Amino acid sequence: MLVQNQPKFYSLDEYRELEETAEFRNEYRDGEIVQMTGGTINHSQIIGNIYAFLKSALRGKNARLFMSDLRLWIPRYRRGTYPDVMVVEGELVCTEGRKDEILNPVLIVEVLSKSTKNFDREDKFRFYRSIPEFREYVLVSQYEFLVAQYIKNESNEWLFREYEGESAIVSFDSVAVQMSVSDIYELVVFEMEETD
Repeated sequence: MLVQNQPKFYSLDEYRELEETAEFRNEYRDGEIVQMTGGTINHSQIIGNIYAFLKSALRGKNARLFMSDLRLWIPRYRRGTYPDVMVVEGELVCTEGRKDEILNPVLIVEVLSKSTKNFDREDKFRFYRSIPEFREYVLVSQYEFLVAQYIKNESNEWLFREYEGESAIVSFDSVAVQMSVSDIYELVVFEMEETD
């Protein structure tokens, strides 16, 4: 007889305690802890390019920029995740009593991998949309010059834009910054990334 192991469920406090000393980052999915996949050279390069560009462009503005080592908590869905890049405008709001968990990004950028692209496009985007301040979601392929963008308008509708080719210009509307696709993909070599 086959015995199936039931997944272990963790309280939020257990997860947070484990995460403080974890060797690798883990997402929290309403009781389940899911280890994040390892990055690739292209994934890391793209994140670095976007972060460096936005950091420079937002200098002196009332905005904070974070990379994937700071957790975003999504209360409605009881999810803890680590977006690749996120921007908070104005006051930084953290989970009460914590300095490692923010609640209010306006812009989130995710660099897609083969193993997470469907989750990032669908479920994760649904979770992010529950954040009142959240206004822009940018998904960047690491396998070709391709950027997808969702922007929330004044009517709370999400509009879609897609940028193909390295000459395109991406307009990060939520923070009033433009970045060329060629800058996003600087030093990225597509043929290096055949496996994920």
